[in-house]
Amino acid sequence: MEEQFELIAKTFQGLEEVLAKELTELGANDIQVGRRMVSFTGDQEMMYRANFCLRTAVRVLKPIKHFKAGDADEVYTAVKEIDWSRYLDLDTTFAVDSVVYSQDFRHSKFVAYKVKDAIVDYFRESTGKRPNIRITNPDIKLNIHISDTDCTLSLDSSGESLHRRGYRCATVDAPINEVLAAGILKLAGWDGATDFVDPMCGSGTLLIEAALIARNIYPGVFRKAFAFEKWRDFDRDLLDRIYNDDSQEREFHHKIYGYDLNQPAVDAAIANAKSAGVADCISVTRRPLQQFTQPAEPALMVTNPPYGERLVSPDLLGLYRTLGERLKHQFVGGEAWVITSREELFDQIGLKPSVRLPLFNGSLDCELRKYQVFSGKYQDFRADEGDIRSAEDRRYNADKRRFKAHRDEFRKRFDDADDDDGIPDFVRRKHLEFERSRQDGRPRRDEGSRGRRPYEAGSRPSGSDRKPYDRDRKPFDRDRRFGDRPQRPYDRDFKKKRYDK
Repeated sequence: MEEQFELIAKTFQGLEEVLAKELTELGANDIQVGRRMVSFTGDQEMMYRANFCLRTAVRVLKPIKHFKAGDADEVYTAVKEIDWSRYLDLDTTFAVDSVVYSQDFRHSKFVAYKVKDAIVDYFRESTGKRPNIRITNPDIKLNIHISDTDCTLSLDSSGESLHRRGYRCATVDAPINEVLAAGILKLAGWDGATDFVDPMCGSGTLLIEAALIARNIYPGVFRKAFAFEKWRDFDRDLLDRIYNDDSQEREFHHKIYGYDLNQPAVDAAIANAKSAGVADCISVTRRPLQQFTQPAEPALMVTNPPYGERLVSPDLLGLYRTLGERLKHQFVGGEAWVITSREELFDQIGLKPSVRLPLFNGSLDCELRKYQVFSGKYQDFRADEGDIRSAEDRRYNADKRRFKAHRDEFRKRFDDADDDDGIPDFVRRKHLEFERSRQDGRPRRDEGSRGRRPYEAGSRPSGSDRKPYDRDRKPFDRDRRFGDRPQRPYDRDFKKKRYDK
């Protein structure tokens, strides 16, 4: 049996449990979910498979040493104590990447410099020479992660971020990240059992990731190289065996449809689908959202409409209004998942979501919402058992209406209910936690770290209108400002007495 060692898979915030499920299916051991990461144990083959097979991992790290440090000098000392001859020599180039979440370390670049100095000084003292440092395409890439005083120094086994699959040959403005796209599809429960549709497909990332999941084609088949291929213990035969093993691939008997208004986006989606080798099951057509019609077969919809940090334009509001109208009239009986970053855009859809999950798209704080579209009245829909909620869920809602005083108790019962409606436990749990945080008036996740008050929907300053003092200005309240001061008795002759002296 080969040696087992610790590994860490990094991902986006909100996708940790999806990644943990992938690792479980892959056969990893000792899986522990953290913030933007999942730790696990495995052998060399597991490390290779994690890089090759995981859809929601950004990179896979192999920790060398865990230690505590209160300043950069302590980091230097701890790194220099490592036997670096096990990992590189004078002919090996290396680079150091740093991620720091600590008040004691203000500059992540300085931490990276201290790690480099420690490695260089180790070889200089032992051999009289120094190794080479190369920023681009080094032989060995190191990662130093610091949280408060907890430090982890790791070997980066991936190299280039795993979201760079290798199939993208054409792009458009603001394409969705491949890892985020795969994570959204996993959250939506996509498994290739129905047709799939994206009415605003852009360059086709969601379409291609949906096809790869449906056929169980691993994303590593498109990669040119991984960082571990330059390690001393690299096993070429093992990687070739993993690469050539297509026993887990399967047939896909449905169709994937993509539409977009812009012809360049349509051309890019078709080119990318061909590059990924899944063009035979993907159909991309130029069609405005206003012309979207009911699919002939049952289909899952997942879409990433335009959004961003700029001021919301009337055209953008109209786009989401059209999306809601098309869902209500041309997607009856379907299930749609929509991701966007602005509450006012969701409001334009005009439908009540059944699931709401917080996600990050780069630096944008977003939500992923699920809409179940039904015909007729909502009560009739529920009576026909079309509602996603289980019988326990419906009993919970009835109890809540009758006994509001015992709301917390019923919430506990709801949390403990068995999941018999097909929604994964972790999706339901994340949705409920997110809903409760909003009901309790907690700030959004990015407010605590940036120290600013939440903006009301539609009132956030943007562009040239945003000024530093806009964040904390409050309306002047004269009664509150001066109401507690002692008042001087009014003397009609006060001025006269003053000037008569």
